[in-house]
Amino acid sequence: MTDQPKQVGGGRNLFEDFAPKLAELTDDVLFDDVWNRPELSARDRSLITVVLLAAGGHLPQLEFHLGRAVENGVTQKALIEALTHTTFYAGWPYGMAAMGIAKKVFTE
Repeated sequence: MTDQPKQVGGGRNLFEDFAPKLAELTDDVLFDDVWNRPELSARDRSLITVVLLAAGGHLPQLEFHLGRAVENGVTQKALIEALTHTTFYAGWPYGMAAMGIAKKVFTE
């Protein structure tokens, strides 16, 4: 699983001047360390992340991570299926809201 592109965060781009510690932790711990561990591929991490964000109703982050998931090799068809499946476990309102974000991301 080491033949994948290195995952890079955008914390410093978003918050370096406003919340420098959060920016540092996002880039150096979450992305540089956790996302790049070899035990899971970036594709698998992306799929897990999308499902968890949908299940928790974290829609702004979901929008970003749907795009990242496609960059990491998850197909739109697989993401739609994962969100459909998640709807039955996480709850209909969360699933429908997540699918609305997916439709927006994939059709714009």
